[in-house]
Amino acid sequence: MSSLLDVLIPTCDRPAALAVTLAGLVGQDFPHFRVIVSDQTADADVSGAGEVEAVSRVLVGLGRPTTIVKHLPRRGMAEHRDFLVSLARTRFALFLDDDLVLEPDVVRRLLATMLAERCGFVGAAPIGLSHSGDVRPDEERLEWWDGPVRPEAVRPGTEAWERHTLHNAANVLHVQRRLGLSSERTRTYRVAWVGGCVLYDVRKLLDCGGFGFWRELPENGVAGEDVVAQLRLMERYGGCGILPSGVYHQELPTTVHDRRHDAWRVRPELLEPVRVSRLAPQRR
Repeated sequence: MSSLLDVLIPTCDRPAALAVTLAGLVGQDFPHFRVIVSDQTADADVSGAGEVEAVSRVLVGLGRPTTIVKHLPRRGMAEHRDFLVSLARTRFALFLDDDLVLEPDVVRRLLATMLAERCGFVGAAPIGLSHSGDVRPDEERLEWWDGPVRPEAVRPGTEAWERHTLHNAANVLHVQRRLGLSSERTRTYRVAWVGGCVLYDVRKLLDCGGFGFWRELPENGVAGEDVVAQLRLMERYGGCGILPSGVYHQELPTTVHDRRHDAWRVRPELLEPVRVSRLAPQRR
């Protein structure tokens, strides 16, 4: 069976955390995917770290080709994601942050949801287990998709924008437990955006400009690139989150120390509908 899926992981200065994330891919019960890691560590190569080498060998041995490429200089998170998308060769691409822990069925459930909904993206929001005792009912804004996922326009300042609070701390965990949800019956819900673990339909992502808007942003101090891409996708093709999530933060200090601005604040015009594929990433 040929792969439907590329797993794309941007990383920098985190060999041990990356190895944990890769180990989560070793345990997935969906076998057919390829892994591409893009490393922006300036003074070393994560590919040479013993723990990364060991897990990469296991992935390859399981028939999951794993490649680690170097990508410097650092020109912002949007540019890094744009580069990774340019390496994808499959219909779907799963973006994983390099500091996650995955339950064994996450990839399979994300892909099954994508194939059923045929939307732009499907995300599994990471849970911060250090907040497992921090219950925040005022942030648990949950709106189910009771039918098929449909396009919708979400913008900063709207009521739909406030959905993002569900993904704070361990709110997702508390909702899952209260509702008695299990992985045997995955449900979709409406989102403002999802960070950390997001499966994209590559053609639809590129049709909405992908992450090519990095060329319109300052090189440093800009975050929120996934928000721009996902709002565009939702407006044209729809997007959703899944519960239960099955994804957990390692809760490490950020390696992106300069996040002064959100892309959608710096260039609000980026949220205007993209009517042609004028920003599709260049193949490199």
